[in-house]
Amino acid sequence: MSDIDAPEVFVWQNIEEQARALFALYGFNEIRTPILERTQVFTRSIGDDTDIVQKEMYTFEDRGGRSLTMRPEGTAGVVRYLAGKGQDAGDARLFYIGPMFRSERPQAGRKRQFHQCGVEMVSPPSPLVDAECIALQLHLLKEWGLDGCVLKINTRGEAHESRQIADELCARLMPNREDLCADCQRRIDENILRVLDCKNPECGAIVDAMPPLTEFMSADSRAYFDKVVALLNELGLRPKITPRLVRGLDYYNNTVWEIAHPALGAQDALAGGGRYSIQMGKKPLEGVGFAMGLERVIMALNAVDALVETLSESVLLWFVSMGAKALDANFILEQELRNRGVACGMDMTGRSMKAQMRAANRANARFVVICGDDEVAKRVLLLKDMGSGEQCEIDKETLIERILQEKG
Repeated sequence: MSDIDAPEVFVWQNIEEQARALFALYGFNEIRTPILERTQVFTRSIGDDTDIVQKEMYTFEDRGGRSLTMRPEGTAGVVRYLAGKGQDAGDARLFYIGPMFRSERPQAGRKRQFHQCGVEMVSPPSPLVDAECIALQLHLLKEWGLDGCVLKINTRGEAHESRQIADELCARLMPNREDLCADCQRRIDENILRVLDCKNPECGAIVDAMPPLTEFMSADSRAYFDKVVALLNELGLRPKITPRLVRGLDYYNNTVWEIAHPALGAQDALAGGGRYSIQMGKKPLEGVGFAMGLERVIMALNAVDALVETLSESVLLWFVSMGAKALDANFILEQELRNRGVACGMDMTGRSMKAQMRAANRANARFVVICGDDEVAKRVLLLKDMGSGEQCEIDKETLIERILQEKG
């Protein structure tokens, strides 16, 4: 887990502001769910047999004996919130930005505390809504400065077909079971779709020799997927059909996708999403959504030299005080200007003038007001333009008027 401070934090603020502006354009509202949830919120939605639930969640009991988990992803908490609203959930469009936690082996761009930006769109199955969600995700990546993203897409079929699809996969994998890695041998019994995206070359060769998932689906499922792909092509987004792509969470059905970027190297996955059906209330909640790891987004932006290192707003005015009376006078004037919307700063520890001027430079101050006890007695101030180096004597009222003009 890492601290994020200046100047890096300004990068985070910049991409978060861009995300909020774009989400508003698409009609989304922000939601902030708790970092801690009852463990069943995740086990019921993500799936007991997933790697996240079995290996990666931070779970503990509180004093009342309740099992609590630090959220490993964002969808489950949002769905829990929407399930509580019942019919009022309607066609909700929500986005979230915040920290997630997984006790997995740290890797590039993914520490045990990481940050995700994601959306959830409540809707019955609709190729149009799925395509819109994907288009939004790619729009945001482009807005951040990431061109050249690769959209990989597949389908898991309709929810009611999952058992049939699993049985067909099992029938084809069992003759080669002993040639699969230990994880995939376990997955045949627990979560067979995960065999398809195993990174082991031997497992990959066995999977590649099998028919694609669409061969085990109904004509309706294939037509649904074809429509999504056609819409994305009409938008010029060039989806790459990837038969082995299934995503790792049990709640997915129909459209699933991942977005990769070559700047990330071998581990090029940048983001992903999919359509889901999650039972957390009286009836399943259907929707589609995506999530993006912000650390990996920033890595990719840095790799393609598109990182906008937005600096904090420069301080317009810095006060340098020489003497106790000057310090008090500057303090009062500083607060008066701040109350009128002027960004000001000053040293309050009585350091040397040289040290105070260095502080003004670090703050990128455009102007410096220098005041000593002599200036207090004469009711004047020295105003220095840090850009030109020009310095003049000025009274308080004229100073305020000029600074307000500079502020605009």
